[in-house]
Amino acid sequence: MSARRSPPVALTHKPASGVHFRVELRDLHAHLFAITLHLPQPQATQTFQLPAWIPGSYLLREFSKHLQGLQAWQGGQPITLTQLDKCTWRTDGASNAALELRYEVYAADTSVRSAWLDASRAFFNGTSVFLRALGFEQAPHTVEIVAPAGKPDWRLATALCAEKVDGSGFGRYSAGNYDELVDCPVEIGPFWEGAFDTGGIHHRWVVSGAAPSFDGARLLADAQKICAAAIAFWHGAETPPLCDYVFLLNAVDDGYGGLEHRSSTALIAARRDLPRSHGDGEATWKPGDGYITLLGLISHEYFHTWNVKRLRPSEFEHYDYAHENYTQLLWFFEGFTSYYDDLLLVRAGLVDAAGYLKLLTKTINQVLQTPGRLQQSVAQASFDAWVKYYRQDENTPNATVSYYTKGALVALCLDLSLRREGHTTLDAVMRALWQRCQGGPMQESDVLAVLQELSGRSYASEIKVWVHSMDELPLSELLAAHGVQMQADAAQPAQRLGLRVVPGDGVRIKTVLRGGLAERAGLAAGDEWLGIETSAGAWRLLRLDDLPLYAPPDAAQVTALVARDQRLLRLPLQLSAGPDAASDTVQLRLTDPNLAARWLSAS
Repeated sequence: MSARRSPPVALTHKPASGVHFRVELRDLHAHLFAITLHLPQPQATQTFQLPAWIPGSYLLREFSKHLQGLQAWQGGQPITLTQLDKCTWRTDGASNAALELRYEVYAADTSVRSAWLDASRAFFNGTSVFLRALGFEQAPHTVEIVAPAGKPDWRLATALCAEKVDGSGFGRYSAGNYDELVDCPVEIGPFWEGAFDTGGIHHRWVVSGAAPSFDGARLLADAQKICAAAIAFWHGAETPPLCDYVFLLNAVDDGYGGLEHRSSTALIAARRDLPRSHGDGEATWKPGDGYITLLGLISHEYFHTWNVKRLRPSEFEHYDYAHENYTQLLWFFEGFTSYYDDLLLVRAGLVDAAGYLKLLTKTINQVLQTPGRLQQSVAQASFDAWVKYYRQDENTPNATVSYYTKGALVALCLDLSLRREGHTTLDAVMRALWQRCQGGPMQESDVLAVLQELSGRSYASEIKVWVHSMDELPLSELLAAHGVQMQADAAQPAQRLGLRVVPGDGVRIKTVLRGGLAERAGLAAGDEWLGIETSAGAWRLLRLDDLPLYAPPDAAQVTALVARDQRLLRLPLQLSAGPDAASDTVQLRLTDPNLAARWLSAS
């Protein structure tokens, strides 16, 4: 598409101050949004900037790469635009005349982080489409979203405040400032919709792309239980100081993820994981692991309404949208949220104790099977999220640890330690932090101060070891004190050998874990493991789980037949690390249900 020099489309409503946008779905097949920005009283030298990242996803995604055709107009005439860096532009004009910018945004990202537009659906986060007028960030912002032609069944959903909209949701919305504007994603299309009220808050649900068998009533009922449990956790019987909330869920063939916002969340889930209705003669649908995982995601993102969107790192008090915003506290804000997302499913009555221990076992094994936990503290992992967690490669498990999973285990250890001493619980600590920081910026010193105040002693040494060192967590001891035994479990071939493989036919190695049998044998990421040679012959290996089938029961070693860069290699592979090797696979067993129930129940 060649550049065009044509006057911008006028906004139908242009207040005398603030920043005003018009969003058009210009070309569904070319994935193009058209944006008009109107600034009534610009500075003589006015600077604009498009965010390089979106809060909640700690990677510079360079959204400006999808911005095109940027032009500036003043008094009906084009004026000069100068690009200053990858995401910043400056206009040199008059301060006594309204300024308008016109540009397009290419939208073909199916994730929850950016923008999407085609003939079936539209979605965008403000960080992908709204230029920031520097100097006017705290001014009121309005946006006019135009209904697409030829799509009479399309509707719009967002947490933005509606000022003047039609019955389908198209029209004018407002935000108090730029941060609020870009913190409200927008869903457009022929979606399913439902709602419920709980805790004094109206919750709206929007689901796009669901299969015909989708059971919306079941999803609403379960989500309502989660929201009620979270509100009770933070506020008890009091009405929370929150506004209405919107869930935006996009159902796809294969996908999973979520991104929190102050009054909404954007979710992606596989269609097969959504609840299904059943017809006459069909068996009643029973939730599988996929649906439980989805409920955990809903719980996680909703818990973020308090823990990171309001109670947040002091470094996030004011976002710098052009650069990395570093903090060492993601172990608290993501990790503690990961601890409570599944725990609230128990308190909401959606999983039982056995189901919860199954979820907790998975988290523990993920950490134990990550050699990087011995190389990087969870505080360092938080700081390095920008270059390590969001830029994973074949060596990531050897070099880093997830602040989600290990952070969740730090929360578990704190909760169980506090409960064992009998003075307080982590639930109470979280609520006291909310009060201490007034639902706003927080530092690690606040955590330490509340822990000491409620428990009667300092937890500085525990935080130093659990958060700022690579020492192992005292999981077995603490779980045992609450009626749960942690014991070694038989590992699957991948865990036993110390590798991870790419799903599918054949055995292609994705990661070789540090210190494992696969690394000792010389296997490497990218290798295609074709088969094995044993004293009983040679065998083709199509699935790693078939290794015990073809290796003789008493074999201590086999020869791995590997293809690497078109070369065929024969690598001697030991099958056992020996009886003294530490186990990186465990299982949890409930030994005292009454004792465990006191931990798992609300407090």
